[in-house]
Amino acid sequence: MAMPKNLLLVRHGESEGNKARSLSKKGDDSLYTPEFRNRHNSVFRLTDLGIQQAKTVGRWIKSDTWIKNTVGSYFFRYYTSSYVRARETAGYLDLPNAVWFKEPYLRERDWGKMDITSDEERKTIFAEAMRRRKLDSFLWAPTGGGESMARVCERTDRVLETFHRECDEEDVIAACHGETIMSFRVRIERMSPERFHEIDSSKHPFDNIHNCQVIHYTRVNPETGELAPYMNWVRSVCPWDMSLSRNEWEVIERPRYTNEQLLVAAALYPRIVA
Repeated sequence: MAMPKNLLLVRHGESEGNKARSLSKKGDDSLYTPEFRNRHNSVFRLTDLGIQQAKTVGRWIKSDTWIKNTVGSYFFRYYTSSYVRARETAGYLDLPNAVWFKEPYLRERDWGKMDITSDEERKTIFAEAMRRRKLDSFLWAPTGGGESMARVCERTDRVLETFHRECDEEDVIAACHGETIMSFRVRIERMSPERFHEIDSSKHPFDNIHNCQVIHYTRVNPETGELAPYMNWVRSVCPWDMSLSRNEWEVIERPRYTNEQLLVAAALYPRIVA
C-alpha cells in the first residue's frame, strides 16, 4: 500500500495559549490569570491574529498553482485535531465543500503539569525537568504525565496507518499542531535523533513550524510530474509571512547507515564503564 499523493499539514493559527506564552518569554505574565489557568489547553481559541492567519492560509491553498494542478479544487479527506484551535483554523480555511473528520490522534503533545505555565515557572519550579530535557529532548517527557516526542510519534504512526489504509493515491489535508507536525516529519522523513536535536535547538526561523505554516509532502515529482511510490518531496510555506519559510521543494533524503557509520556514531559518546 502507498501513501497519499499529497499531504498538507497545517498548524493552527495563533491561539490564546500561544499569545500568553509569547508575552511570558518577554517577561509579561499578565495573561496567566486564574480564569486562564483554570482551562484545559484543548479549549484555547484563536486570537484575532490567529483568525487572520488561518484565512490567509486558506486563500493561499485555493490560489497556489501547484496545488491547483495536482490536487484540484478539493481534497479526498479533510482531518482536524479534536482541539478547538485546530478546528477553528480548519473552518477559517474556508475550503470549498470541505467535510472534516475530527481525529484525536492529531491532538497536541501533552505537557503534563508543565502545561499552562509561565516562562518564569518553567525556569524555577520546573528547573530540574528543563535541565533533563537538554539531555535528550526527543525521549524526555514533561513532569506529571506529559508525553515525550517519541510517544507523540507513536500516535502519528496510527494516523499514518489510516492514510495507508484509506487514502492511498489520494490528496489529504490535516489541521493540527506544531509538535504534532514535527512528529510527522520525524516519521515520514525517517529523521535521525541527531537531526531532531539539531532542529529542536535551532533558532533559525526556517527550522520552526510557525502558526499557520504548511508542511506539504508529495509523491509527485515537482520537475517531471511523475508519480513516485513514496512521498519523496517536501516544501515548507508560511503564507502570512513568506520570509519565515523556505517555500521551495526539497528532496527528502532518508538516512541509511553502514556498519562502520553506526560504530563511528556510537564512538561520539565516551564510554564510562569498560
